[in-house]
Amino acid sequence: MAVPESGTKAPGYGSQLVAVVGPGLAQLVRPPQASHKQEAAQRLARQLLALSAMTIGLMLLLMFTFDVTAIQSMPPRGMPGLWPVRIFTDFGKDEYVLGVLAAALILVVLAVPLRPQGSRSRLLHLGTHLQYLFLAVLIPILCAQPLKWIIGRGRPFVGGKANAFNFQPFNGTEAYFGLPSAHAVTAFALAFAMAAVWPRLRIPMYLYAVAIALSRLVLLAHHPSDVVGGALVGLIGAMLVRYWFAARQLGFAVGEGGQIVPR
Repeated sequence: MAVPESGTKAPGYGSQLVAVVGPGLAQLVRPPQASHKQEAAQRLARQLLALSAMTIGLMLLLMFTFDVTAIQSMPPRGMPGLWPVRIFTDFGKDEYVLGVLAAALILVVLAVPLRPQGSRSRLLHLGTHLQYLFLAVLIPILCAQPLKWIIGRGRPFVGGKANAFNFQPFNGTEAYFGLPSAHAVTAFALAFAMAAVWPRLRIPMYLYAVAIALSRLVLLAHHPSDVVGGALVGLIGAMLVRYWFAARQLGFAVGEGGQIVPR
């Protein structure tokens, strides 16, 4: 950073903070700049089509063959010995995950003006990745809420018996918010996003996502097909947000053939 001339005041913390936040938000809505963005869009469309077809097929298979058997084999709801599962499942709660990501992003933004001008690049790079992680979870969660209302699938044993086809579209009550599982949306969106930014975390993050999904079954909060549907929504949302960032060269680069890689 240049030394201010005699008689001039260096920019204050508030001014520097505005100078960080303003461009940081503006870059999210700037026109795409990546040279291979069209190839990346086509590649993404093929991936989403294949993923959706396979996952929806699996959901239907589970509904017809396994959902009822699975929930009938789970421990009774409210069983005292399940307290560790009830604690663990909260690690996939959307407000908790988004809260942690938002807090980390805010801390990074507040720290940037405290660093010398020439040594801010790492913090700004981390801030871009945290923006991606936050939006990669937030966007699919926002999409999942109206889907729950439209689909209106009853949670396990709502209505008094195991019924994989207990649907009341537009019911609007928590008892009929089974599909998709919001915990699965959150966990799989976060797992994909973390693996996209830091590929070495792929295995532990997907193990975390699967464990969160299984906890929802053990607690009789969802059918197996509910968590599979949640995983689909989470993955699609995180993949779309990654493309949005990559097309603007934010945290990701688009190579030849449309492959998106972390920068």
